[in-house]
Amino acid sequence: MNEALKELLGLLDLEQIERDIFRGRSPEEHIQRVFGGQVAAQALVAAGRTVPSERHVHSLHAYFIRPGDPAVPIVYNVERVRDGRSFTTRRVVAVQHGKAIFTMSASFHILEPGVEHQAAVMPRVAGPETMPRFEERIQQVLGVEVPRREWLDRPRPVDARYVTPLTWEAERDPALRGSVTNVWFRYEADLPDDPLLHVVLAAYASDFTLVDTVLLAHGLAWGASDVSGASLDHAMWFHRPFRVDDWLMYAQESPWAGGARGLARGEMFTRSGELVVSVVQEVMIRVNMG
Repeated sequence: MNEALKELLGLLDLEQIERDIFRGRSPEEHIQRVFGGQVAAQALVAAGRTVPSERHVHSLHAYFIRPGDPAVPIVYNVERVRDGRSFTTRRVVAVQHGKAIFTMSASFHILEPGVEHQAAVMPRVAGPETMPRFEERIQQVLGVEVPRREWLDRPRPVDARYVTPLTWEAERDPALRGSVTNVWFRYEADLPDDPLLHVVLAAYASDFTLVDTVLLAHGLAWGASDVSGASLDHAMWFHRPFRVDDWLMYAQESPWAGGARGLARGEMFTRSGELVVSVVQEVMIRVNMG
């Protein structure tokens, strides 16, 4: 297990300061705001700690309200909205400096049988073993002297391997622009058999590349273009059990952008092609046209 993953697991081990009130911290990095995937993951941990273990999260719907301050802890207040016979609903508000920065509703469900079908098909792409790691790929594309070098060089808890072009490649070559991003990812460790942990880590990873799917269509890239952006909302549906220490294919597309916003959708598949997670996110995208 690499040090970045150890640190992430530590960040997800929230401190309980009162019934249904938890406190989380951020990594000690020189960043302007807290990574959205971290806030979503910590909020889901807080919600999950108030729910019986036999009930598994099947969906979450979240809004990013204000940028998180990485220098101070985040307090997560959990509201027990409903405890039904088969479904449990929780609402979480993340607070900093006395103001809400993030809200999330999550629903948990007991395991029960039902009808099954899957219309989604995993893209036919090369396996992860044939793809370079993100760190290797970005080094080949950008070299050493690039903006945000510190951000690109920081250790990552997730091994991500892009099958499709990076935004920095599409920024340089218009022929590579498109609205589809396919990424293999996994966490390099033998993780515990805790279903909530695997769901939480999938939520963390889900926010890494969705915004890039919108940028890719327009030849925009962080640090290379005069562009700013942020996640506005995030929704996930967890269809069946999975493990994030096995490879998952994260197939993403952006069907629309306009009015300084963009929409991105994603689906996570196991290597055998089972659909395990669906994701939708709207993001703010602002470009300096001057």
